[in-house]
Amino acid sequence: MKYFGDIGINNELVQILKSRGFVHPTKIQEEAIPLILEGKDLIGQAETGSGKTAACGIPLIQRVDKSINDVQILVLTPTRELAMQYLNETSSFAIPYGVTPFVVYGGFDKDIQLAKLRSGVQILVATPGRITDIIYNDYFPVSNVRTLVIDEADEMMKMGFIEDVDFIKNCLIQEHQTLFFSATMPPPIKKLAKKYLKDAVHIRLNEEQVQPDTLAHAFVNVSRRDKKQALKELVKRESMEQALIFCNTRSRVSSLFRDSRDSIEGLEFLHGGLDQNIRSRIVEKFRRKKIKFLITTDVMARGMDIGGVSHIINYDVPDNPEIYIHRSGRTARLGREGVSISFVSPEDRQEFARIKEKAGIEPDCIEIHLPGGGDGHKGGGSRHRRYRRR
Repeated sequence: MKYFGDIGINNELVQILKSRGFVHPTKIQEEAIPLILEGKDLIGQAETGSGKTAACGIPLIQRVDKSINDVQILVLTPTRELAMQYLNETSSFAIPYGVTPFVVYGGFDKDIQLAKLRSGVQILVATPGRITDIIYNDYFPVSNVRTLVIDEADEMMKMGFIEDVDFIKNCLIQEHQTLFFSATMPPPIKKLAKKYLKDAVHIRLNEEQVQPDTLAHAFVNVSRRDKKQALKELVKRESMEQALIFCNTRSRVSSLFRDSRDSIEGLEFLHGGLDQNIRSRIVEKFRRKKIKFLITTDVMARGMDIGGVSHIINYDVPDNPEIYIHRSGRTARLGREGVSISFVSPEDRQEFARIKEKAGIEPDCIEIHLPGGGDGHKGGGSRHRRYRRR
């Protein structure tokens, strides 16, 4: 079993890591850290919660030249929630090492952020819109940036940030390292990575975390028109500590919440169209277990690192297997048991078959009786159902 010192981390940082319980690198860290220390460009297929923040952050902290009091590492994330999560994880190692991290994002006083940047920041985590604004309008220097990290690239593309990322990338005219992370790698993302990176090493940082043994899978055969009623019946019958309910679009999230809030107690919703302060309050309430059921989209869930989620409900079947794997990974963490349940309409069966094959799962079929004779599966169902686990 290797130690961090065996893969290139210096003794000062090793001692800081040890004081925080990091003694042996995980396989993820063992694979990524030497490549990042060498300055290589990297494509990492990694979901939030897979451990890639430490795998990326630890070597980048070491690469900072402490004698230069300017931004040397620039990390781009699509949402404030992800930016704050990245900053918090990195700070626990960076600050004791004598490296200054900071975060900038929209919705906060830009003058305060600029004052902090001018006082000296070496690792900057930022949302694309805010840092583009700062670079373009406030002449923020990027000449000392030696590493650019593009995190959650697939969501950057979905949210329309690619033009901002292009602008930032083009401002870095000096030689620099680029690290490109994405939970999914559809063809447009692969094309984007090829555009941004040079002689990149491609590794799957989440390969071993895809489907833990404590994660069970199930599905409900139900027509689209009966999904809302099926959800109401499901939450009555299943014993759930907390659940994330995934829809594919913001409009689906809002619609489901409007139609379900009076019949499902402890229900709330979260998507990128909400005011930032409201989003922050909802996430905090969910973390404190003041919300039991949260309807959300994929991008919002990526900014949430919450250990108490017992169930994932795919109200909408995702459009590719990698998104399903990412959603399911929000439960069954740190050895806890969890269940991922999908509502499969006739229109979804082909895609769900592809998901089952790709994920290597054999989900149980849940039978739900729908009042009024709906065409979901009829039957009993136990509040303490036992599912097959991998």
